[in-house]
Amino acid sequence: MFHSLFLVNLGGIIALLIVLFIALIVVATSFKIVPQANAYIIERLGSYHTTWGTGLHFLIPFIYRVAKKISLKEQVIDFDPQPVITKDNVTMQIDTVIFFTITDGKAYAYGVENPLMAIEKLTATTLRNIIGELDLDGTLTSRDIINVRMRDILDVATDPWGIKVNRVELKNILPPKDIRDAMEKQMRAERERREAILRAEGEKRAAILQAEGFKESTILQAEAKRQALINEAEGRKEAQVLEAIGEAQAILEVQTAKAKSIELIRKAGADQAVLTIKAYEALAEMANGQATKIIVPSNLQGLAGTLASLVEVAKDK
Repeated sequence: MFHSLFLVNLGGIIALLIVLFIALIVVATSFKIVPQANAYIIERLGSYHTTWGTGLHFLIPFIYRVAKKISLKEQVIDFDPQPVITKDNVTMQIDTVIFFTITDGKAYAYGVENPLMAIEKLTATTLRNIIGELDLDGTLTSRDIINVRMRDILDVATDPWGIKVNRVELKNILPPKDIRDAMEKQMRAERERREAILRAEGEKRAAILQAEGFKESTILQAEAKRQALINEAEGRKEAQVLEAIGEAQAILEVQTAKAKSIELIRKAGADQAVLTIKAYEALAEMANGQATKIIVPSNLQGLAGTLASLVEVAKDK
């Protein structure tokens, strides 16, 4: 009897311990820690109750539950290429990248089923509408405009879902192969044209520089010749001046010597016979010149008298 009672009490204690252990586990698991940049959607008996932010929270078991865990970080979705048709009926493949942030956890959890798929479908239709208004060249050269228009449209459309579209980027634009080949040929021809223009401009510039160099060289040569002629003329002029100065000095010295000679004759008291002899000596000097004939005046005696008169005049002075 005692043994049976002991077994019954032992079984009850074990059951109580099990219940307590389960209760402890339930209570322990009812404490929830929400990490940074996350939000938990809490439901009470199947209906929305609240949104938990960062921190420690207690969840009453069996009545409340965490319906959805949402990341509030900026997220990136890279969609597969979408076929689109331009205004000039060119089919191309365009893939987009969407950068978005969840701003309202409740709207994100209950606004639309599978929000990421909804964004993908909305992006595809928006892209087709925008590209349908542009031709091929406009599509290839208007990436920034397309990005801005898509961001504005998607941001407005996803606002009821608690999503804010921050940025939209067209990652790749792939025209058909034949168009890519034609564009490559066009670019190659454009590069060759630019190369030919640059080469022609280089040759033109080289010819201009060569002509300018020849012109400057000719001018310098002419200037050098002119300066040489000027220097030569100045040298001749200086030589003539020096020669004239020398002749003048020689004449001056001759005249000075003659004056001294006359003075010496005067001092010596030369008579008429000496003056006649001097006249004959002068005629002899004249004979040493280049003249082939000498005319002796008949009044040589008169000339001697004239010379004597000159001596007397000089003596009076």
